[in-house]
Amino acid sequence: MRFNQRERGFTLWFTGLSGAGKTTIAEIVEKELRERGRRVEVLDGDIVRTNLSKGLGFSREDRITNVLRIGFVANLLTRNGVAVIVSAISPYKEARDQVRRRIIDFIEVYVDAPLEVCAERDVKGLYKKAFEGEIQNFTGVSDPYEPPVAPELHIRTDQETPQESARRVIERLEYLGYLWDPEEAEDYHWSR
Repeated sequence: MRFNQRERGFTLWFTGLSGAGKTTIAEIVEKELRERGRRVEVLDGDIVRTNLSKGLGFSREDRITNVLRIGFVANLLTRNGVAVIVSAISPYKEARDQVRRRIIDFIEVYVDAPLEVCAERDVKGLYKKAFEGEIQNFTGVSDPYEPPVAPELHIRTDQETPQESARRVIERLEYLGYLWDPEEAEDYHWSR
C-alpha cells in the first residue's frame, strides 16, 4: 500500500509533567482526528507502562527504556500511515531526541504548567506523597524533568483551556501539512 500526502502518518508526542494536561488534550485531539477520517492510535504513558513496559521501575535507565519502547511502536505505526498520539511524561531530553531521530514525521508538543498547578490538579495525591518523601524519583519533585529546547509547539495549560490547547495542536498539524480541510475528509478513501 502506498500512501499519498493525506495518508502520511505522524507521531504527535505530548511531553510534560504529571498533571500538566497531556492526556486531556490528547483525547480532544484524538476525537478531532477521527472525525476527520484519520486512522489514530493513542499510546498513553500509564497504559503502555502497564502493558508493554511491565516490570520497569522508575530509574533513569528504566524511564529511558520505556520511552524508547513507546517510540519503537510509534515509529512502526507512523510508517504505516497512522496518526499516533503519545501522551507520556518522557522526562529526559536524551530519550526524546533518540525517538525524534528515528521517527521522520515527529511533532513534539511541550505541555507546560507550573509545578504548583500540576500538584493542585493531582486527583491521585501523588504530588502530596512525593513532597512528603513517600514517593521517590517523582518527576518534577525528586527527579528532574528536562523541558524540550525547541518543540514544534509549546502549550501553557495554566493560561488556556484544554479546548484552546487542542485547537492550537490541530492548527499546527494543518500548518505542517498533516491535516486537511474537514470537508475534504468526507470524500477521502484509502487507495490500495
